[in-house]
Amino acid sequence: MSDIRYKRVLLKLSGEALMGDGQYGIDPKVTDHLAKQVKELLAVGHEVGVVVGGGNIFRGMAGAAGGMERAQADYMGMLATVMNAMALQDAFEAEGLPTRVQTAIEMREVAEPYVRRKAISHLNHGKVVIFGAGTGNPFFSTDTTAALRAAEIDAEVILLAKKVDAVYSDDPETNPNAVRYESLTHKEVLERDLKVMDSTAASLCRDNDIAIHVFALAEEGNVMKAVCGEKIGTTVR
Repeated sequence: MSDIRYKRVLLKLSGEALMGDGQYGIDPKVTDHLAKQVKELLAVGHEVGVVVGGGNIFRGMAGAAGGMERAQADYMGMLATVMNAMALQDAFEAEGLPTRVQTAIEMREVAEPYVRRKAISHLNHGKVVIFGAGTGNPFFSTDTTAALRAAEIDAEVILLAKKVDAVYSDDPETNPNAVRYESLTHKEVLERDLKVMDSTAASLCRDNDIAIHVFALAEEGNVMKAVCGEKIGTTVR
């Protein structure tokens, strides 16, 4: 039995994390690995919501930079998140986890429309809820979606699973002198412009007193460690 620190959590996955060692798409080994970690959480009483990005398939900002109209590019990015959500649902259900995908843009043939009270009911009944299609609006990132959904479902923490193992003052891959942080305040994240989440998402977390825990997805058992409050990665409060 885990030492439960957080009962209800919102797991935020970047689309890039689903690529594994590839350059594009979805690595089934990553989704299967993640499903096993989420299964451990549900087995000991945690409630799990998931928000996933779409950068492994299409990123709206990149499309806009390439000359596309920004809103159109963002809608394409939202559709990419739904593809990722469906891949996660498939992996979770293969592990025997009851899973629902809810999307902010209606596509009833493949997912439920997002309804806050229904999402909370699913969580109360032990189902994993994956939120797809971002906020349903262009110009908002999936980081902002994570902060918004966490506030709406009353999650106690956002688990920010990334390729890097913590928050740094600079990119540790290009700057060997980058400082690694174990803990930060929401105010410090915003004032120092640290790239934990974008400023809209970070402000939403600060205003609603939502904790953020940043850690490496690839390391075995990290999701459970983060939920139990172990000192891995970076915590933001």
